[in-house]
Amino acid sequence: MDNMDTANLGILCGIIISLGFFGMIFGIVYLYKRERMAMIERGMDPRRYKPQSAPYQNLKWGLLLIGAGLGLFLAFIMDRTIFESSRYENEAIYFALIAICGGLGLFTSYHIEKKELRNKPEQE
Repeated sequence: MDNMDTANLGILCGIIISLGFFGMIFGIVYLYKRERMAMIERGMDPRRYKPQSAPYQNLKWGLLLIGAGLGLFLAFIMDRTIFESSRYENEAIYFALIAICGGLGLFTSYHIEKKELRNKPEQE
């Protein structure tokens, strides 16, 4: 009976993943077309539209990934040294330190952006 259940579960997983993939693609195309139609209704030319640049986007992603990597590394070191005698697995520390260090990276990015915008002279 267990083999029958795993076979059915495999088939069901394949169907759900396929439907989810096609639903996602349909949603992306639908929203893209809807955005273009809204631009046309407002009198804008969608071919000339440039998305607004985000000058600090690379900084934000870089600091987030550095923070997450540092959190993962610290969790590994702590798991192998401090919590070595523990009988239980310490999965929670990995997630917690990744979130904490990633958040610290985003916080640092925010302060760098704020400092740069404050020191930037007004341009007219």
